Amino acid sequence: MNFVVIAEMDHVAYVKLNRPDVRNAFNPEMIAEITETFHQLEMRRDLRAVVLQGEGKSFCAGADLNWMREMVNFSYHQNREDSLRLFAMFEAIAKCTLPIIGLIHGAAFGGALGLVAVCDEVIAEEGTQFCFSEVKLGIAPAVISAFVQRKAVAGKVRPLMLSGAVFNPQVAQQAGLVTEIAPVGEGHNLLQKIIANYKQGGAEAVRETKKLLNDIANLTWEQQRDRTTHLIAERRASDEGQEGLKSFLEKREPSWRS
Repeated sequence: MNFVVIAEMDHVAYVKLNRPDVRNAFNPEMIAEITETFHQLEMRRDLRAVVLQGEGKSFCAGADLNWMREMVNFSYHQNREDSLRLFAMFEAIAKCTLPIIGLIHGAAFGGALGLVAVCDEVIAEEGTQFCFSEVKLGIAPAVISAFVQRKAVAGKVRPLMLSGAVFNPQVAQQAGLVTEIAPVGEGHNLLQKIIANYKQGGAEAVRETKKLLNDIANLTWEQQRDRTTHLIAERRASDEGQEGLKSFLEKREPSWRS
């Protein structure tokens, strides 16, 4: 069984978590499959965006119960190795330079909020429930915190992570985890509008911008100066940049929109 199903249409990859019988909960095999999927997508130059969604009633319920049962008997070393693989999955998604749009419905609990955090844009259907449930199990939202804190508003998300309270899409939006809220059944219509927006830009310009946004917070001021001035000079001189600038000056559509 494939725990991840991929479909492609109009230069967009639709990645669907495919364990609906357990609400798409993670297990080690699924984690490995998601990681490899995003490594492969990163190498594709023909794609313009990726959509991440879940099959069935919920987006993702976090950790699989059978996996959790195994964890009870893990040594520290086994737990550490297991957690490194989970971190690598989130990192593979976060570092993918294609725009990633999350389409979230039903529920996103525990580690699923790590997936939400590594999406560039997130549509949540009304009625979706969110929860950093780890503290209620006596553990911590440790691995996902590195990714959540990069995206969310710290003052908003901190009490949610400390309390393990269930919250709705409106609270998730205020915390910076969700971008848009859609009525039930309308998420796909909004998704197509968002995809169309991403296709307005040059493919390489979008990917280079995402690389910059991923890296810039970790650079010194001097490194930021060197990185940003190099990037704009490189983009202006590139074939895509030349086409974009000329099309603007000539009042016509650039080639990637025609």
